[in-house]
Amino acid sequence: QVQLVESGGGLVQAGGSLRLSCAASGSIFSISVMGWFRQAPGKQRELVASIWRGGTTNYADSVKGRFFISGDNAKATVDLQMNSLKPEDTAVYYCRILTARDVYWGQGTQVTVSS
Repeated sequence: QVQLVESGGGLVQAGGSLRLSCAASGSIFSISVMGWFRQAPGKQRELVASIWRGGTTNYADSVKGRFFISGDNAKATVDLQMNSLKPEDTAVYYCRILTARDVYWGQGTQVTVSS
């Protein structure tokens, strides 16, 4: 069973930057879209950013201009560069990879932004 492994979370002051990385433990074929989600305490999981097979990206309004997603379908890796972080960005961040048949989730990585 292929797993997604995330790294790069941590504690940062407001205004700082972090880079999250996600890599598959094995091969994943026919990837449709890769993305990052986050879930803050007491809130629903929400989509932060996604990157489609052809390279099109989408961002939540709350992170536009601050977060940037990049990915490599051949390697099944997806990164999230987070700049100008705010306390409201504090959450557990999850990567997800979708194919035509399967969905893969990472285990989550904590991002905490102090004011």
